Amino acid sequence: MNREEIKKLDAYFKRTFQNPAFVVKSRPHKNDSYELYFGDEFLGIIYRDEDEGELSYNFSMAILDIDL
Repeated sequence: MNREEIKKLDAYFKRTFQNPAFVVKSRPHKNDSYELYFGDEFLGIIYRDEDEGELSYNFSMAILDIDL
């Protein structure tokens, strides 16, 4: 995973949700995923999946019942 991927994912989230507060960051000691933040709030993990030459990203977010 590289800085170019971070830039693309960061731009995707900002554009899709029309909000510049989304930030994609690399994960320390991990090279298969990124972290997504909304401002200072951690939202979830973006996993990179490459299968048979096709690249995709999967976003995983946990929602605690106390947050509802």
